[in-house]
Amino acid sequence: MESLIFWNYHGLVFLVCIALFPRLTMLLATSISILGGPLMFLGWLFVPHITVAILATHFYWSSNPILCIIAWFFALSGTSVESKCTKKGIGVVLR
Repeated sequence: MESLIFWNYHGLVFLVCIALFPRLTMLLATSISILGGPLMFLGWLFVPHITVAILATHFYWSSNPILCIIAWFFALSGTSVESKCTKKGIGVVLR
């Protein structure tokens, strides 16, 4: 597999959107959600941040490992914040 360079295909706006709104961005801006199959759909539905990090690591680790590390940071922190808010019943956290 040849090395893909993230910045040749995506820009800063895509990066911000995928970090903040992973489900919506994967649904509207990528073909992965359609072509990924049932496992990809389950990842999109239940753990979207982790799905983004897995895809980033798979496609861009050889060309941009720093971007992948940042994706995993957002994945782990985003998933933990979402689960805390869900357990407490908080819709929006403004702190």
